[in-house]
Formats: sequence, structure tokens, C-alpha cells
Amino acid sequence: MTHEISRRILLRNLCGGATAGILARRFDGFSAARTQEQEHNGSRAAMFHIARAFMEKYEVPGLSVSITSHGKFAFEHQFGMADREQAQQLLQNSLFRIASVTKPITSVTIFTLIEKGKLNLTDKVFGPSGILDDKFCKPPYKRYVTDISVDHLLTHTCRGWPNDSSDPMFRYNSWDQAKLISWAIETLPLTSPPGLRWAYSNFGYRLLGRVIEQVTGQPYADYVQANVLAPCGITDMRIAGNKLKERAPNEVVYYGQYSEDPYKMNLTRMDSHGGWIATPTGLAIFLDHVAGAPNIPSLLKPETIKIMTTPGPAYPQSSPGKYARGWMVRNNGAGNWWHNGSLPGSTTIMVRTSSGMCWAALTNTRTQPSDEIDSALDQMVWDMVRQVPAWNA
Repeated sequence: MTHEISRRILLRNLCGGATAGILARRFDGFSAARTQEQEHNGSRAAMFHIARAFMEKYEVPGLSVSITSHGKFAFEHQFGMADREQAQQLLQNSLFRIASVTKPITSVTIFTLIEKGKLNLTDKVFGPSGILDDKFCKPPYKRYVTDISVDHLLTHTCRGWPNDSSDPMFRYNSWDQAKLISWAIETLPLTSPPGLRWAYSNFGYRLLGRVIEQVTGQPYADYVQANVLAPCGITDMRIAGNKLKERAPNEVVYYGQYSEDPYKMNLTRMDSHGGWIATPTGLAIFLDHVAGAPNIPSLLKPETIKIMTTPGPAYPQSSPGKYARGWMVRNNGAGNWWHNGSLPGSTTIMVRTSSGMCWAALTNTRTQPSDEIDSALDQMVWDMVRQVPAWNA
């Protein structure tokens, strides 16, 4: 009897101990999961706070952010309003003007044509041996014009038509592209031989759009959509309209500050330098495809990417970031790549980091001075990403 009782007690104790061990392990697992969830929720709360502080400081009606890590979406959120007057909240499919974030898209398109053997960086753009021949200018050619190459346009070193008060892209809104290009070449002379100095040029990327059309025989937007965006699975990007009544389905309303009017520009004419509308989700997907990610094929070959992300020698060497060919880069492309965009009613940024993260953030306003909100938007996303140390951005 004593032995039986002892055996029962032993079994009970063993079973109780095993049950306790199982419960302890389950509790430990639950605690770990709960801790992870708390950390995740804490990170999201901190990210939300950073975004809303940015919006409050710069009076931003709407902000949309998408972040991927190694080809998978890690964070997406929309803050605020797509249309204040109609009380329409931003949605994941809300489209924004992306301004100069267009330029990397144009650059990637140029390099796809180079890989296909249809174009070379050294190809001249104007004159008898140029891609555009005398389509926009005829002999006698203005000084240095026939020296401009595709690479000069990509690297902003054509030595003319800079992004200042004389920028032709913001003049004569009623003119079509052919008239504007012909007028600029005839009226705004180059100041020195191409290749010697750097000056950011919207007009130069406008010309790259015409190069793409000439080489492919297709309208710029059609070729980009079919050969760059579609392979990424992006179907909703398009060139912006000019007026409020020309808004695309799901497009936000833009709000100018300090008397800026977002609807007094010819956005459609800016197609290849600043004309696309997109979601940040689409841009993050594009970034993941440019050089590839796990289970995502690259749009371009590694050797092509190296050329595209190598800074030109004319870019100021004192700058920590340098302009390559359609991208700002660090460490000669081995570091981060990025481009920002700014127009009345729009402030934008997209970034691809060396650690495998990609993101885009788009707003529907711009304040003055514009470079302040540009820098603040860039810093805002970095501050958000750093709330999750595991991302190792």
C-alpha cells in the first residue's frame, strides 16, 4: 500500500512537473510573443508620432509612406487627407505627383535601351550624327549643341538650361514640347563645352524622354509603362494632368503654400523629368526591381548598375552624396541611392539602402523654403525606420 501510494504520488508529481514544464514553456513562448508584439506596437506608435510631428510642423494635408525590407513590405501607412474639401482620407492606392523622383525612372529606361544595344552613352543627341538629328534645331547649330551626348544629359553636365529662374520647363505653359525645346536651344545658349561642370537640368531629362521616343518609335510613357513598369507589376502609374479637373482616378488634391498654385504648371509636358504620378507602394516595388532582391529579378545587369550609380567627375567632390546618372549615391553606388522631388503642391523622396531596404514617401503640399521640407521628409523616414533596429537600415 505504501509502495502504491508512493508510486501514485510519484506519477502525480511527474505529471504535475511535466504539465508545469509544458505550461512554463508555453508561458515563456507567450511572453516572448507578447514582448515582440509590444515592441512592434511600440515601434509603430513611435513611427506614427514621427510622421504626425512632420505633418504638423509643415502643415501637410496628406502623407503616404511605404517601406520594404529585402523585397518584402515591412511598413505601409497613409496619414491624413487626399482631399480636404471632400473629407477624403488617403488610401493605399492614392496617387501623387512624384516630381523629380521621375528622373531615376527615366534613367533606368535609358539603361535598358543601352543593354538592348539600341543606345550608347557616348551617342550625340543633336546634329547630323545625333539621335534627334535636326528635329529640334537646324544648322547653323548654336555653339556646343552638337557636342551634347546622352551621358551629358544623364549626368547634368550639358552646360545649359539649369534649374534656376531661367529653367525653360517652367515657362510658356501653353507651348507644346517641340516648340519649347526648339526655342530653348535657339535662345538659351550653352555657356561652355559639355562635360566640364555640373548643373541640375530638368530640361536635360526632358530631352532624354525625346531620345527614348526616337529610339523606340513609341511615346515616352507608353514605352516606360510596357518595358520598365509592367515587368515590376506596376500598372497604375501614369503621366499627370495639369488642372484639378484632370485628376486621375484615386489622385490626391495638391495644396500650395505661400501663394504657390499646383495647377498652374504644364505637368504633362514635364513627363520624363517630373511628370509621373504614383503610389509610394509602386515606387518601393520599382526600387526593389532595379537591382533585384530575394526572389525579385533585377531590371538591369550588375555591370550596368555600376555605371548608372557611378558619379560623374564633374559633380562637386566635397559633397558627401554625389549625383550619378539619375540617382544621388554614396560610396560610388555601393552605399545608398536616392532621389527627391519638389514642385508646388508636392514633396517626395525615394531611397534604396545598401542594407536591402527601399522606401518612398509622398506628400500633397510644399512649403517654403522648399529645401527645408525636402530635407525634413528625408529625415522623417530615416527616423521612422530607425525605430525598428532589426531592419538595420
